[in-house]
Parts: sequence; structure tokens; C-alpha cells
Amino acid sequence: MAKIVVSVPSQPYAKALDGLAVDVVEWTIDAPCGRTDLDMVVVPAYKPFSALRRLEGNKPALVQLPSIGYDGVEHVIPKGFLVANAAGVHETATAELAVGATIAALRKLPDAVRNQGRRLWQREDAPGLADSTVLIVGAGGVANAIADRLAPFEVDVRRVGRSGRTDSRGTVRAASELADLLPAADVVILAVPLTDATRRMADDAFLSRMRDGAVLVNVARGAVADTEALLTHADRLALVLDVTDPEPLPEDHPLWEKAALITPHAGGASAAFAPRIKALVRRQAERLIAGDQPENVVLRP
Repeated sequence: MAKIVVSVPSQPYAKALDGLAVDVVEWTIDAPCGRTDLDMVVVPAYKPFSALRRLEGNKPALVQLPSIGYDGVEHVIPKGFLVANAAGVHETATAELAVGATIAALRKLPDAVRNQGRRLWQREDAPGLADSTVLIVGAGGVANAIADRLAPFEVDVRRVGRSGRTDSRGTVRAASELADLLPAADVVILAVPLTDATRRMADDAFLSRMRDGAVLVNVARGAVADTEALLTHADRLALVLDVTDPEPLPEDHPLWEKAALITPHAGGASAAFAPRIKALVRRQAERLIAGDQPENVVLRP
């Protein structure tokens, strides 16, 4: 393509395209666009995927999502679209939160915050991360970023993927071995995409295999864990949840009281997001202009 038309959700995205052969249209997908000549659509962050139905009538060469996850997009987006996710944008920030929240739970920092509000000086021993066994369920970008950040903490990191293999980080155990690995883990971190195979993976049988006092961290999708099973085991496990099912969590939901720590789906919500997503958008536009295939394609026509 000699020149392309790109819709972006805001002016900072437009500035990221400066100097390229691009006509920029600002469109937040909150209403029909009014144009049918879009070559690339940049979807705003935190927009429900149902908004993608408003692409009807357009035929862009690329729909760029702001997230790594894309579960459910195929059910709402018009047929025949090429869709890319934001792999490479969120992994670092999500891994930061996963490790930070794990340490917070193990060192009982939420209790310290509550005690500070009460002006109560109360010290108690805490398990800590050093010398523990951490089982990461997942072997993709987020899971590997978590493993990399855990390496300096003197822990035994074990990873589980769909199939067993060896990579540059060591051994990945097969999902068929997960039940045997759970009892030895002090911390279990869920970092898998939401698929038919992973939906409610952390069910009653899964959680029953975890040892008393172990920490379960979910930075995947809320539906990867069975909420009723979480509540059943919340008194013997420490639940650290960046994602929940339902989401957002209703204010009267019992998980608010039962979980050790809840963060509001904030894994990728750091200052790293803006420059990384804008850099990705620019690279994608450059590829389309050059007639090359985009990065991170997850759905094809």
C-alpha cells in the first residue's frame, strides 16, 4: 500500500504515526465510524470486545487489539477480519504484578497495611519467597516473564505447558502432570490464555491438590478459576486475584473478604503500556504500508 487509513482512539496514537504515509481518523468505537475506507483499526484499551460489532461495513486489513487475550473476539467481530493481539506489550507489567502480589501475600503486607491504619505494631513470621517452590501454569509470554523475574529470588520455579518440552529456561512439564505437581507447590501462578481447555481449570479437584497455606495467584482470566471452588478453599489457601469471575467483582461478593489480595485486572496497567502499544501500532502501520504481514496475528479471515 502506498498510503493507508488508520483509526486510532486518541491523539497520542496519532502522534506515534507521524512521518508515515497514513491518514489518521480518531475513532473510539463507541458509535459507528461513518467511514468505510479504514485499512487499520486500533481498538481502545479497556473496551469490551462487543464494541467490535461496529466494524460492520468496514473491511480493514488489520484490527489491532490492545490486549494479549482475545477470547471471545471471534464471536463478535464481523467475519473475514485479520486480528492481531498486543503480545510484547503487557508481559513485563503483568509479571511485575504477579511477583509483587505473590510477595505481598507471602510477607502478609495486606495485614501490615490494615495494621498501619489501626496504628498497631504487630510483627509475625511470614513464609516469604526464598526457598519456596513456585509452579507457573502456563509457558507463554506472561508465564516466561514471570519465571525470569522469579529467578533471582532463590526459588524452585516449575512450569507447566500444554505439552512437555525443553526450552532456553529449562524444562516445561506437560499439562497431564499438573495434578502430581500441585501438592509440592508453595505458590501456584495461573498464566494461561482462556480456552475451552483452561476454562475453570482451577476447580475443586485442582485446589484440593494444593497444600494448606499455599498461595494461588491468578493473572490469567477470571474464568480460568472456578469461583465457587475458590470460595470453598479460601480459608486454607491464600487467594491473590488480579482477575475474577464475574468481573468487575460486585461490591457484595464474598471474595472481597475471603481473598488475601484482589487487584482490579491491573496486570498491564503500568506506565510501560503507552509507549509499548504506540510502538506496536507504528510497526504494524509500517508493515501494512510496505505490504508485509503484521505481527501477532491471532485470527485470520
